Amino acid sequence: MKIASLIFVGFTVILLLFSITTYVNYRQSVKVQENTEWVQRSQLVIRQAARLHRNITEMESSLRGYLLTDEPTFLEPFDSAASENKQLYTELKTQVEHNLFQEKRLADIEQLETRWQMEVAKPLIQAKKNAFMSDSARQVFSNMYSDKIKKGSERIINNQIRQKFKEFNNYEYDLREVRRATLGDSVEDTEAISFVLTTLSIILGLAIAFYISLTISRRINTMVQLADRIASGNFGIFIQDSSRDELGHLAKSLNSMTKTLSENISQLERKNEELDRFAYVVSHDLKAPLRGIENISYCLEEDYGDEMPVQVKDYLSLMRGRIHRMENMIKGILELSRIGRQKNPVEVVNTKLMLQEIVEMLSPQTGLQVFVQPDMPVIETEKIPLQQVFINLISNSVKYHHQKNGKVIVGCEEKEDCYEFFVTDDGPGIEPKYHEKIFIIFQTLKERDAFESTGVGLAIVKKILDDKKCTIKVLSEIGNGATFVFTWPKHVVDHISS
Repeated sequence: MKIASLIFVGFTVILLLFSITTYVNYRQSVKVQENTEWVQRSQLVIRQAARLHRNITEMESSLRGYLLTDEPTFLEPFDSAASENKQLYTELKTQVEHNLFQEKRLADIEQLETRWQMEVAKPLIQAKKNAFMSDSARQVFSNMYSDKIKKGSERIINNQIRQKFKEFNNYEYDLREVRRATLGDSVEDTEAISFVLTTLSIILGLAIAFYISLTISRRINTMVQLADRIASGNFGIFIQDSSRDELGHLAKSLNSMTKTLSENISQLERKNEELDRFAYVVSHDLKAPLRGIENISYCLEEDYGDEMPVQVKDYLSLMRGRIHRMENMIKGILELSRIGRQKNPVEVVNTKLMLQEIVEMLSPQTGLQVFVQPDMPVIETEKIPLQQVFINLISNSVKYHHQKNGKVIVGCEEKEDCYEFFVTDDGPGIEPKYHEKIFIIFQTLKERDAFESTGVGLAIVKKILDDKKCTIKVLSEIGNGATFVFTWPKHVVDHISS
């Protein structure tokens, strides 16, 4: 199975298990919500039933108070409770709807209350009101009071009402306990299911991670090691991986790339060797006729001596100057062609001492001073390329200075990942439009006949810095001198030049 398919299937199963867990928890939350709403409704039913029972009890007390004291004020709470009971019955019927047992008990309570009012309360109230009219009416009330109150018919109805309320409330409490037990079982089942599914998800995730870390990571590390060896120039190692998954295809591609790189590098080395031989032969063949022409010019001067016209002598001198320039140009081209193809030794370089040696070698004209900052760094790098850069930049500042007295300053500023060197002078300066042109080979800002220059020095500097992945820039304007700023790596970076 392909790695992508295996990972996809594994994570799909994990997501499925977590989805089931989420759904189970959702269903449980719905049940909890339903149970909470039911408990709230049950509590409301109990409160309203208790309110109804209190109202009936208050009606009984109000009736007795009126019958004993003849005070009409006792009838006010009686009438108020009777009116409120009608609303309570309506609300309770709605709340216990579809519960036949509770509906039956509520109907019995309502029927008993109605019977109590019609058979006991209202007849006694009316008889009490009529008792003041005549002795016979008083006797009727006395007989009715004795029959309904003292003999216990009123008590029988009230006991039946209390019994119905007790049955109503007990049923509601029992049903609540059943709901609570059901909910507890559901919560336990949900916790068990969630624990099992979560554990399976974790185990499966760990299995996939273990497989990836043990199998895939090992193979990837092998490929990374191969890539590191390729980067270091070792192209003779291949990966043994016969798997048919993505990493197997990648291993085959790396092996194919390694083989191709090895062939290309070998071919490139042969081409470089051929190019070196060709450049040497061409330079030798070009220099030979130039030397011959120079020798002929000297022979002509010796043969004709004083008889040679002055103008002819000037032409011969000019010709020899052009020959020397041509030789220098050939030498510069050879140096330019070798940049990046020669491996220079890495050594500890004291840039201050190196610059002092360069200044002594260049021997600037009297009046022109070269200052080197005292805090120049000591770095581990290839000395020859850095030396070439400084020689060309300093010699240009000295060579192109337009005054007898002047100064050249060489310094350095340490950056986070590189050194930033600068060579600045107070010479004639360079127009901004020529800042890029001066780094092109054979490009000079003065006529060659007016000033001896091959136009190769700055091209060599630019190629050396490009080979080191460094930068160089010019800060200059006409009449304000010039400053060349270039970067140099703090650490040696191995790379393959093409």
